[in-house]
This record gives sequence, structure tokens and C-alpha cells, in this order.
Amino acid sequence: MQGSVSYYAGQAAENAVARDYVSRGYTLACERWRGKRGEIDLIMRSDADLIFVEVKKSQSFERAALRVSRRQIDRIMGSAEEFLAGEPNGPLTNVRFDVALVDQTGQLRIVENAFGHD
Repeated sequence: MQGSVSYYAGQAAENAVARDYVSRGYTLACERWRGKRGEIDLIMRSDADLIFVEVKKSQSFERAALRVSRRQIDRIMGSAEEFLAGEPNGPLTNVRFDVALVDQTGQLRIVENAFGHD
């Protein structure tokens, strides 16, 4: 039971983050995109640019941020490479990697360019 509660809480967090990006003028390209290397929670589009978003929900922003591991960053970046193979500009597409933190009250904090890669 606890696993399904966590699953639905995670989905609700992803939906809230997607709505936030859309309200700021981005379009949703994909939700929970899965490639051979793993899954990307959200892929947002702004003109020809792509934003790969990892959503983390926890009791606080700090605890959510601690849930992003080096291994996970590598997996997300590898999955992004796979996704870019299908884009018109391929690996030359402008990309950004954001982490969206969601606390227990549903508040959002978006950390743009969280992996230090543009």
C-alpha cells in the first residue's frame, strides 16, 4: 500500500511541475519518457530548446534535493542523449537539466541547470 501511495504522490508532483512549466510558456514534449538507459520524468520544450526535468518529492526541499544521486544524474544525461537522437538537431539541440523539488505541502522549487550542463 505504501508503494502505491508514493507512486501516486510522485505522479501528482510531476503533474504540478508540468503545469508550472506550461504556465511559464513551455510546452510538454513527454512525460515519463523511457529509453534504454532509464526514464526522464518530464521533457519540456521552449521553441527549439529542450529542458529535461527530474522531479523529486519529499518532506522538505532539502530532503528532496538529497535524493538526486550522481548515478541518477548520469542515467538522466544518458537518457537525454538517447532522446536527442530523434530531434532534428540531434546532439546540437540546446538543452538544460532542471531538478524540480516538491515539499510535503506541494510547494515547488525549480533548480534550473541543476547539473551544471548547458
